[in-house]
Amino acid sequence: MEGMISYTQAAVERAMKVQEVILRAMAKKITWWQAAEIIGISDRQMRRWRERYEEFGFRGLFDRRRGKPSPKRVAVAVVEKVLGLYREKYFDLNVRHFHEKLEGEHQVEIRYSWVKGLLQGAGMVAKGRKRGVHRQRRPRRPLPGMLLHIDGSEHRWFQDERWYDLLVILDDANSEIYYAQLVEEEATATVLAGLKEVVEHKGVFCALYSDRGSHFWLTPKAGEAVDHHRLTQVGRAMRELGVRMIPAYSPQARGRSERSFGTWQGRLPQELRLAGCRTVEAANAFLREHYMGEFNRRFQVEAAQAGSAFVPYRGKDLERIFSLQFERTVNRDNTVSFQNLTLQIEPLRWRATLAGCAVTVHQHLNGTLSLSYGPHSFGRYDERGGPILNPKLAAGKAAGD
Repeated sequence: MEGMISYTQAAVERAMKVQEVILRAMAKKITWWQAAEIIGISDRQMRRWRERYEEFGFRGLFDRRRGKPSPKRVAVAVVEKVLGLYREKYFDLNVRHFHEKLEGEHQVEIRYSWVKGLLQGAGMVAKGRKRGVHRQRRPRRPLPGMLLHIDGSEHRWFQDERWYDLLVILDDANSEIYYAQLVEEEATATVLAGLKEVVEHKGVFCALYSDRGSHFWLTPKAGEAVDHHRLTQVGRAMRELGVRMIPAYSPQARGRSERSFGTWQGRLPQELRLAGCRTVEAANAFLREHYMGEFNRRFQVEAAQAGSAFVPYRGKDLERIFSLQFERTVNRDNTVSFQNLTLQIEPLRWRATLAGCAVTVHQHLNGTLSLSYGPHSFGRYDERGGPILNPKLAAGKAAGD
């Protein structure tokens, strides 16, 4: 083709090496005299190389021809600004995350592929590995509320020696995050707290997809199928709400939530650092008030169908449903023994004594305790077993009477 200039492979490889060395010098990873020594030229010649690169870009490293600069050429000042921002402020962000910061917070409008090549050429980020074999993904549910994923990811979210679990609940239909909080451990109480918040704010959903952790399922023998008849506390709460639980039998089966956690781990630690969050309380406030919304704006997709499968919860029993429940027999002196505590039952208007009766102890998410017998709820106790003086409960009235 007329006007096309061809170069030998050796010339191209040398030019690429020169560009990489210059980028490393511009990124202040090496000095300019070190760059000259690596390429094998004098300091004076290094200055000429740099001037040619600044004026003509990559092509200027091939020959000394002088033509019009490429219209796609990025000014050296922009190059230095991008490298400086990444080096000084965004050093632990991945390229996609950094590119979003450039556009959103620094008004630097340049192509993602250019930023990626610049950072890779400067040795600031590693070159990506070749993608593996493509696998067909399971189709999404068509409506929000049809299937929710719940999972936890243990990670050093504060980029120090502390490990926490990030508990996330997301919708299969559109990947919207409904709940995301850092907890000491993904366990029964923390899972119930997350599910309760979703039901309160969104409504009752159709199905819940989870791993086979012991707080979700009881498994007779390791590696075998879960027991759908013996329920955990979470399973019992979901059954009371009419929510179907679905166990996952491999990490690949939880692909949607696993991919989401890959994104969380690549972004949240850096966002917490930039926001100055150093405690779990500050991080959870940041998640709830700011970052969940930003995450959804960035990664939520459109559901296949309009509408919602959520049903608003009309009852008043969520506190009871999302409590830890234990059966105990009432002692002859009308007390209940529970976890080294003695809970004294006050006189009830509907029965003289409950001695010998099996009652349910409710350990609520805020640490308080209460008792129930059939449809009757009575007694409220603090974490040490002391009675909480509530006129309605003290009168022995059943909840909902």
